[in-house]
Amino acid sequence: MAQLISNMCSIQPVVPESYILPPERRPGQLVVHPCKTIPVIDLDGDQNELVQEIIKASQEYGFFQLINHGVSEELMKDVLVVAKEFFDLPAEEKQRFFSEDPNQTCRMKTSIDFAREKVHFWRDSLRHPCHPLEEHIQQWPENPARYREVFGQYSVEVRNLSLQILDLVCEGLGLEPGYFGGELSWGQIMSVNHYPRCPDPTLVLGLPKHGDPYLITLLNQGDVPGLQVLKDEQWVAVEPLPHAFVVNINHMLQIISNGKLKSADHRVVPSSNVPRTTIASFIRPSRDVVVEPATSLVSESNPPLYKSFTFGDFIGNFMKDTHEGIDPLERCMIRP
Repeated sequence: MAQLISNMCSIQPVVPESYILPPERRPGQLVVHPCKTIPVIDLDGDQNELVQEIIKASQEYGFFQLINHGVSEELMKDVLVVAKEFFDLPAEEKQRFFSEDPNQTCRMKTSIDFAREKVHFWRDSLRHPCHPLEEHIQQWPENPARYREVFGQYSVEVRNLSLQILDLVCEGLGLEPGYFGGELSWGQIMSVNHYPRCPDPTLVLGLPKHGDPYLITLLNQGDVPGLQVLKDEQWVAVEPLPHAFVVNINHMLQIISNGKLKSADHRVVPSSNVPRTTIASFIRPSRDVVVEPATSLVSESNPPLYKSFTFGDFIGNFMKDTHEGIDPLERCMIRP
């Protein structure tokens, strides 16, 4: 059985061999651009300008930071405190949720696909569904004692904010109001991530280069840096802003927009100084919904770039594609 890195790293003076990446994949081998940064968007701004800014950022970067979004600073801090309390629990308490079965609803795991991958990644995560809340909350941890209360309130507010952003994207793309409602935004998954202090961060990654397979992600990254976005073949560090969400476009939104919006690759680099705990909320379609370029965005002069498929089929291939180094978006493209 895999051992949680958060349980073993405190006694590790060096990086275990199974976590050391080949030289060409190490973060120390790729330069992070020191000047560029992803756009910062104020949700409390003029509506027309706001829509334009979101679309532009989603086209050019696939990422932006969102401020004045309406989720209280107290709640954003509180949910990170509770998350850190969870990862500080004794090993046996966290182990209750540990499973290598991807179908387990509320699941603790380490790395990404520990049993199959050749090199592991410097991350533990707790992952569980959040919507509808009443159907899932009883499966969440009861320790820390405030977990269900704080994460319950947080998940509802972040879902509402996510749907608000999707409505603005809908307007910016010229789609009919409510296009992303219903089955396209059917579910919500919370991923609580912990990247412990690392003896030598130049040898490892917390998460490798990847894109998210859902609709949209809202990340609460606290005040510890580590997230990097790939822009024009250069890694751009996403510096934490107080009380801001990092928003990123996912694969399904790139496909529905017929390539107009960008699902950008990103990665996580751990630190040797402080642990990093983050909370990602993903909005996802139902397994049975058909995903395809929106009809109003395709024409004879702008043909569809992607095939039609069910989200269940896509997500069923996603882990296999990722493990084999296949771009999951490439699989969906229509070939001339």
